[in-house]
Amino acid sequence: MAEHLLTGLAPLSQPGARVLVLGSMPGAASLTQQQYYAHPRNLFWPVMAELAGFSAALPYDAKVQALTSAGVALWDVIGSCRRAGSLDSAIRDEQVNDFAAFFAAQPQLLAIGFNGAKALQSFKRHVLPQRIVPPQLQLLSLPSTSPAHAALGFNEKLQQWRQLMPFIVSF
Repeated sequence: MAEHLLTGLAPLSQPGARVLVLGSMPGAASLTQQQYYAHPRNLFWPVMAELAGFSAALPYDAKVQALTSAGVALWDVIGSCRRAGSLDSAIRDEQVNDFAAFFAAQPQLLAIGFNGAKALQSFKRHVLPQRIVPPQLQLLSLPSTSPAHAALGFNEKLQQWRQLMPFIVSF
């Protein structure tokens, strides 16, 4: 499989976001469709639908609207990288997104939820040393919703993702 230079997706947020969910880098299906968590077996949308009180069966734009209206922003730590396939373990030459600008635009943020170990690892390696993370932010490690992380099922992942509930405005 050939390595390709990949560029991630723009952040999804509304003013007043209370929690930022960060993945590592979108997978091939997400980049092709230009939609976060587009792989049909990724559990992100079913988990967030359960937490925020919307239907995971909604069209993508409606899910995004429901999520951001609930005070959840969505982005990735890595803005560009080289990777063959979709696995985090294949990521090379990662360049992180501009978090200084994001944090300045979202001063109400209270927490960051990391969708998987790679997102947290990259954030700690590249963003924390910049000393730009607002001191009030709680950093929450969450199990990956990716189908590649099959050690936990939906209910187990949902239980751990409930850490986000204090920051979500549910409907």
